[in-house]
Amino acid sequence: MAEVTPELMYEVLKAVQARLAQVDGKVDELKQDVQALRFSHNGLRQEMVGIHTELGSIHATLVRHEQRLDRIEHRLELNEAPSL
Repeated sequence: MAEVTPELMYEVLKAVQARLAQVDGKVDELKQDVQALRFSHNGLRQEMVGIHTELGSIHATLVRHEQRLDRIEHRLELNEAPSL
């Protein structure tokens, strides 16, 4: 077995330090990717809320129009009698 010398320990520690620097770089990249995904996710969530709000508005408008048509039909006595 090789003798453990300070020079050998120094070389091993340099290799470990280099690998750790690579890992740190990858972790930083992953953090940026996660942050970008969160930003994108928030944008999609806002779009969905907007669409939901717009659909609610359309539904309310359709309900008002249906009620209005019902009143008009009632006034004009256009109620459909079942045909025999």
